[in-house]
Amino acid sequence: MAAISAPNIFTGTKSQYRVCPVTTLKVDLAAERLIIWNAVTAIVALTVGGLYALLIGLTRWPDVHLLSAPWFYRLLTGHGLNMLVFWIVFFEAAGLYFGVTALLNARLVGVRLAWVAFALMLIGSLMVNVMVLMGKADVMFSAYPPLAADPLFYVGYILFAVGAILVCCIFLASLVMAKVERRYEGSMPLAVFGLLTAAIIALFTLASGAVALIPTLLWRLGIGEVDPGAYRVTFWGFGHSAQQINLSAMIAIWYSLATLTVGAKPVNEKLSRFAFFLYILFINLGSMHHLLVDPGLGSANKFFNTSYAMYLAVLGSLIHAFSIPAAIEVAMREKGYNKGLFGWLLNAPWKEPGFSALMFSLFIFGFIGGPTGVVIGAGQINLLAHNTWRITGHFHATVVGGTTLAFMGFTYYVIPLIFRRPLFAKPLVRWQPWVYGIGMILVSISMTMAGVLGAPRRHWDTTFTNAAIPVQLPSLTNLMLTLTGIGALIAVTGGIMYVVVCVGSLFMPKREARALDPMEA
Repeated sequence: MAAISAPNIFTGTKSQYRVCPVTTLKVDLAAERLIIWNAVTAIVALTVGGLYALLIGLTRWPDVHLLSAPWFYRLLTGHGLNMLVFWIVFFEAAGLYFGVTALLNARLVGVRLAWVAFALMLIGSLMVNVMVLMGKADVMFSAYPPLAADPLFYVGYILFAVGAILVCCIFLASLVMAKVERRYEGSMPLAVFGLLTAAIIALFTLASGAVALIPTLLWRLGIGEVDPGAYRVTFWGFGHSAQQINLSAMIAIWYSLATLTVGAKPVNEKLSRFAFFLYILFINLGSMHHLLVDPGLGSANKFFNTSYAMYLAVLGSLIHAFSIPAAIEVAMREKGYNKGLFGWLLNAPWKEPGFSALMFSLFIFGFIGGPTGVVIGAGQINLLAHNTWRITGHFHATVVGGTTLAFMGFTYYVIPLIFRRPLFAKPLVRWQPWVYGIGMILVSISMTMAGVLGAPRRHWDTTFTNAAIPVQLPSLTNLMLTLTGIGALIAVTGGIMYVVVCVGSLFMPKREARALDPMEA
């Protein structure tokens, strides 16, 4: 592969580039390697978390009830961390590096520091997983004191967070450098603006995690005490806000997939940017619904954050919810698909995996995850719903359905561009978003309905078979739990298809890249 060197005006060193022969995007080779390693690690975390999901789903299915109670809570801890933290954040790290280099025709700043960040994240995630499997961290995702894990669990968590903070700082520095070196004209592309929003939210989120976890580590080392109430407040600054990083990154990918699949352009780009800006100001406050019964926070605080602040955050999502489908419709009608009200949608490229992943992600997040979040985020309903499976159904629609599907669809463009390999098993690729999407629709709706009927959250035996005091849930609850198990099997099948495609593509013949004209460097 031929490449060209471009001078670094600050250090005097040279950055190596190549050009994709298909997209003509210029790719910084140093960033390319980091993107590959972060993306591969993300897929490994997804595989581990998906395996745990299958075992947990079969346990919550009353007629199967696979795992013992200790292993259920152990794998529930591992599932939450691998799926909500490691899979998502490793992939987002790859996305930040991709956005700030390939989409801006720019280079990555601080490559050595970026490898340090990756090492910290990798070591931290391995430490956490080992502690969980050894039975030394059966504390579930939230890890509330006085539940106590091995000190190495908290060390791993903190190392991962420090690595993620470095990734965000490198992204911001590279963004500034791209502007200084005039790698793009005018405003940054909307997708990169969305990634910038995610990075800003991430810095607040990871700082909150440090405030929660560092004192907890010291407590486990016998140094000082931890106030469980203070921990809950600071932890949810991390635990819930982490999902807002995903939201911003997911929507940035939605805009990218709309452009890549049908050539869509935002109907009003300034309005879309304003919607991202609303996330920075208000979206983190949604975590307040986890704290409604905490006595340490005043009523005025709770009312404001679960009403007005939440409505302003939802306004941002509503803008995107109308903007992206509208952009797709305009693009399709410009191609000549003007017959009827929905002719443009029926003639859309549904066989293109990036488009089907985009539409399933939009549907699951927009019609299941978003509305359920608004409902359970309201103070009165939250008091009834918070410890039921309605919460689980909500975030399986947002993160496991919406975010993960968007990331999956984007992968099918990253593999040919960054890995320089054709996709493995094209028929499998075509059907993968459908299988995973249908499975997640069934999972999230069934979980939500089971929660409405009173099924508890985070409980090994949903039917309370051996409870000292008999508990009788409506008969329909068992059907909802069964449908959840069936949906989990379908979704895991879709996840396996995705992993097979990604791994198989690594063994496909490598494509050569076009050499960069020296005048382009």
